[in-house]
Amino acid sequence: MSGKRTRVEFPGYDGGKLVGLLETPTGKTLAYVLFAHCFTCGKDSAAASRISRALVAGGYAVLRFDFTGLGGSDGDFANTHFSSNVQDLLAAAAYLRQNYQAPAILVGHSLGGAAVLSAAHQLSEVRGVATIAAPADAAHVAKQFHCDIAAIEAAGEAQVELAGRTFTIKKSFLDDIAAQDSAHIGALRASLLLFHSPLDTMVSIAEAEKIYRAARHPKSFLSLDKADHLLSNKADAEYVAACIAAWAGRFVESQAAVSERKTSTIEAGQIGVEERNHKFSRNVFSDHHFWLADEPVAMGGDDLGPDPYEHLLAALGTCTSMTIRLYANHKKIPLDDVKVTLSQRRLHGKDCEACEQEGQYIQEITRHIFLSGDLSEAQRQRILEIADKCPVHKTLQGKVVIDTELRS
Repeated sequence: MSGKRTRVEFPGYDGGKLVGLLETPTGKTLAYVLFAHCFTCGKDSAAASRISRALVAGGYAVLRFDFTGLGGSDGDFANTHFSSNVQDLLAAAAYLRQNYQAPAILVGHSLGGAAVLSAAHQLSEVRGVATIAAPADAAHVAKQFHCDIAAIEAAGEAQVELAGRTFTIKKSFLDDIAAQDSAHIGALRASLLLFHSPLDTMVSIAEAEKIYRAARHPKSFLSLDKADHLLSNKADAEYVAACIAAWAGRFVESQAAVSERKTSTIEAGQIGVEERNHKFSRNVFSDHHFWLADEPVAMGGDDLGPDPYEHLLAALGTCTSMTIRLYANHKKIPLDDVKVTLSQRRLHGKDCEACEQEGQYIQEITRHIFLSGDLSEAQRQRILEIADKCPVHKTLQGKVVIDTELRS
């Protein structure tokens, strides 16, 4: 199945332009995949291109892009480091979230694999992470130019040869990778799939073992037999893509399928909630949107989405922010930005254990509002008053009647 190819641009970690290629299937899109290429490679590397095309043929949309300073993207590679690569990944995910759909799957090749492992915990929508020939930590990449490290540290930078090309590596890059650790692997809350070849001469298969041991279940490992580090054999790249597509299909819900199902179960303006499993994971959908609700692992859930009380706080927070912005725009108040944070005193799971007892529900919500802009004290106080007028705030403080009926 061929797909559509769209050149995209979005700001990177430093505001510079990043260039990417978004490939989408001609039929239904199962989910969006964000691909991170190997160190000093690019979005158009053979492995990235072949894996992306094969995933698109399987019904997945794939965004691959050039990190800052590489390929068609702006910036100087010499001024980048591992942390900036992670920030570029987050910027790419934000672009997908704002313009299409947040990525459900992250795929990373070599150092790109280490980058997606580092970025995953900052992307709540991610359901699966697949790494290909990835090191367990970023510091491993220094082995590719270990003979030049003394020169880099002495002069602050040096020209090194990587994969037949010359790059400037600065001491700041060495400092950055040295500061990284692999603690985030153990905290990964998404499914993990590792690919590695026992014949990889650039990144030992022992690195895959480190990742596997550090990660929690669900996790899987597939040996790539005789593949090389760059997956230069087309058959190896296509095998990886086929495995990712099959693996992801177990936990990635087809957005098209959800859309088809919800039209027959809810009416316009309604919210639908369906069981995703027999624990706490739930599919939540409205007319045009789909998301997940769950409970934390500590409460017996899988932590795939916010819990019910977090949804409640989110409703109040978003309504507060929208109401303030509407007022500021109407009154032409120089409000540059508004941020709202909310907290509560109880955990929903503990409340649920006492659901049948009176007075066991949430007692207090604390709301903090942060305003940026050249505002007078009078304007700030007026905005505070307006915050209490948001519709959700009024609903929570008013009398709510819930009429519940059984339907077949």
